[in-house]
Amino acid sequence: MSLHSRFERLAKPAVYVIHENDEWVEPLRVAFRQRDIPFAEWFVDSGTVELDDVPPPGVFYNRMSASSHTRAHRYAVELTAPLLGWLHAHGRRVVNGRRALQLEVSKFEQYLALRAVGVPTPRTFAANGRAELVAAARALGTTPFIVKPNRGGKGLGVRLYRSLEELEGAPGGDAAASLDGIELVQEYVRPARDLISRMEFIGGRFYYQVDVDTTGGFELCPADQCDIGDRFCPTGESPPQGAAAPGSAAAKHKFVLSPDTPDADLVARLERFFRENDAEIAAAEYVESAQGERFVYDINMNTNYNRQAELDAGGARLGMDRVAEFLGAELARSSAA
Repeated sequence: MSLHSRFERLAKPAVYVIHENDEWVEPLRVAFRQRDIPFAEWFVDSGTVELDDVPPPGVFYNRMSASSHTRAHRYAVELTAPLLGWLHAHGRRVVNGRRALQLEVSKFEQYLALRAVGVPTPRTFAANGRAELVAAARALGTTPFIVKPNRGGKGLGVRLYRSLEELEGAPGGDAAASLDGIELVQEYVRPARDLISRMEFIGGRFYYQVDVDTTGGFELCPADQCDIGDRFCPTGESPPQGAAAPGSAAAKHKFVLSPDTPDADLVARLERFFRENDAEIAAAEYVESAQGERFVYDINMNTNYNRQAELDAGGARLGMDRVAEFLGAELARSSAA
């Protein structure tokens, strides 16, 4: 079945949202409807792309996620790649295009592109195979260290090892291993204040920064649907010991819009990074060391926003509302052209 027959096409130009997770799109649906912005959704979990077909007029927003495989959509990313190529070939306006998708599913590629614009990243080795993984950790020469999937999502599969011996004694065949077979061994940058910071960019420009409490672990999904009363995203695992109870102050304030003045140099470099890598709605996560150095360790091309944190900060900056406004403006510009 082709995209032409499988996915909705509107009679007039519209915003088409390419995704595979209904829950993450719901806040955007609300924002579109409140602004009377015509939109349709292309739920890409299976299907075909017909070479001779022609896409409808409009603006196409790619929200394909690196964690799609955790929702039984194993080849959603692979199908999205030719879909975006098809849209580009027909000159359609695509937000978060092919290069953004490539970086979404490869952290090592992210680090290469970040360093190309002068953004510091943690020292990292890419390894394939158990023996190579241990050898990379030995070559890193520092403890503790992190092992994580090159292609993961939601922070799944990130492990902290305090010694080489701990890694050597760990069982192999991790179910959360990287889909591409590549694991990253990375120096652990100890946060100066037990938090990481996540910079949100909309339309390629810095929008706001949110600080995230890391005392509960590495799974730091900001989406409202991930707030289930514990400190982690809903990954099917048990909450950790001491996890915040539903409705508690600790649960409420895990995500806080930062009152700090953003690092102007880092913002400028990241804006250049997103501009050069075909990404306009995205996030960058960084950790600040005790020495005041800031290392970007993850890029999220399919970003989400924590509504409660936005409301706690006064509600003047609402991520999905701003995304809808940006896409609506792009649709008007595309239609006029």
